[in-house]
Amino acid sequence: MSQRTATITSLPMAFEVVKAMQADGLDWGDGYRPLGRQALEEIIEGQMAAAVDCYLDQLEADDAADRRNGYYQRRLLTELGDIELHVPRTRRYSPTEVIRAYARRTREIDRVILAGFVLGLSTRKVGETLLALLGRSVSPSTVSQVAKTLDAAVAAFHRRPLQNRYKALMLDGVVLSRKTGAGALRRPVLVALGLRHDGKKEIIDFRLAASESAAEWEKFLADLYRRGLSGEGLDMICVDGGGGLLAALPGIFHGIPVQRCWAHKIRNILDKVKKADQPAVKRALHKIMNASNAPAARAAARKFANRQPLRG
Repeated sequence: MSQRTATITSLPMAFEVVKAMQADGLDWGDGYRPLGRQALEEIIEGQMAAAVDCYLDQLEADDAADRRNGYYQRRLLTELGDIELHVPRTRRYSPTEVIRAYARRTREIDRVILAGFVLGLSTRKVGETLLALLGRSVSPSTVSQVAKTLDAAVAAFHRRPLQNRYKALMLDGVVLSRKTGAGALRRPVLVALGLRHDGKKEIIDFRLAASESAAEWEKFLADLYRRGLSGEGLDMICVDGGGGLLAALPGIFHGIPVQRCWAHKIRNILDKVKKADQPAVKRALHKIMNASNAPAARAAARKFANRQPLRG
């Protein structure tokens, strides 16, 4: 199935996903920023060109005179980075109200651009909201053109070259649910996160999949490898313990140590513990997880294994 298939079907849902990722300390890195800047540049320039056309059409209807007078360059600092705009003008008019509209709502607009990169969200919906934020009336053809621009940026994000700049690779399958006429449809999204040398976690890529089978994971990992993520410099790969992922890993990232994710380990253990005992068990497991070295971790593990059964 195409990666553009919409599992998240609204901007509020997309914003919640982005917010949760950022609250979890995840960074989108630099991968989407140049693509977002390019998309934003094309959209704002298109809106300014449409404003000039509208102005000249109105003058013609009023039997007044004016004519186009080329372009001038203007730089605009956005949360996605600095962009250079070619601003169209006539002898008496320049559509700077489009830039002013952006400046008034910079955070909202950049957040909408980012939402377009989230898990195949419908870019038509992004386009409708984006143009409304820019303060212009929205025609179906304009929304369609903006959607094409965002589609191209999202597709380029999933094709961009990757670099071996991580000390750990974290792989997980996130199951999302959407409502359909036949009930809830649950589909996994395969996610690759990289732990950088500065300690930040970065979203490398993600893909909507039919399942978490070995075949689906192998396709996803092979694409990452082909684009440059060969595993050079990795200290370890952290996994959720799913059988499909474990079966696919040796064929792509051979010889790299694999560790079970502590969050999944702790969750699985707590599922077997009475609710009243869970806080104490969780604290004991955190002592193992956060030990300063291997001997300290082994000592904490022995203490946990030898502890007396918790009383009810």
